[in-house]
Amino acid sequence: MPELAEVEFYRRRWAVGHGGRITAVHVHPEARIFRDCDPAIIVRELTGRKLVGSAAAAKQMHFRLTGGRWLGLHLGMSGELRVESADYVVQRHDHLVLRQSQRTLVFTDPRMFGGVRWHLGPRPPLWWTQLAPAVLSTAFTTKCVDHFLRRHARAPIKTVLLQQEQFPGIGNWMADEILWRAEIHPGRLTGSLTAAERHVLRRECRWVCRAALRVIAGVGGMLPADLNANIPAQWLFIHRWKKGGTCPRSGVTLRHSVIGGRTTCWSPARQKF
Repeated sequence: MPELAEVEFYRRRWAVGHGGRITAVHVHPEARIFRDCDPAIIVRELTGRKLVGSAAAAKQMHFRLTGGRWLGLHLGMSGELRVESADYVVQRHDHLVLRQSQRTLVFTDPRMFGGVRWHLGPRPPLWWTQLAPAVLSTAFTTKCVDHFLRRHARAPIKTVLLQQEQFPGIGNWMADEILWRAEIHPGRLTGSLTAAERHVLRRECRWVCRAALRVIAGVGGMLPADLNANIPAQWLFIHRWKKGGTCPRSGVTLRHSVIGGRTTCWSPARQKF
């Protein structure tokens, strides 16, 4: 599932359409991505409107249009935003397509776990304003993090890091990266962390989010799943799925297991249980 940096990456793709008017809208009305809104309303309300701005937060994004129109998108597990030519022919999995005079903005989602939301009004909708404060915001304080960790003291820390109500935008690979850098075993119970470890965990959450936005979201046509050279070699991510992959700091073979239903990678040399 796309995480914080991947969502921002895709938002920037569609951002090339800012300032352009939507001349036509195509939808697959039976697609499950419209379970939170009426696709007929989407077609009616977006057609003729100008795209004026956008933002990404956690695992969601919104696009603002003239007349107080708000379009919300969640990519789910397989969703992707693309920019195609103005005469692009709509394909089977292209469930929301916005045409502009110079380009076509495409939301494609083969597995249809993503979603579309809609709002009309001068202010942001509740489905946007009620998202948890960003990890990089001033609201992501040591006090808030400590309180949340204490509430989930009996759960593995890897599972807790995936909870969006406190760690918005952090998903599987980012959680592994954070714990590897913090030298905390993903299977440890959250309540076993010391005050010093909680402090380091918060620091590494912010570092990984900031670095991922810079290195991943800011790179042209690439994403971390491409295992491309733009991702620094000292990141766990580069090595976590390689056969016989080793820890980039210790050289020890990495290990994998399922924690909280998610495949998890860690370094036995750095992350002691």
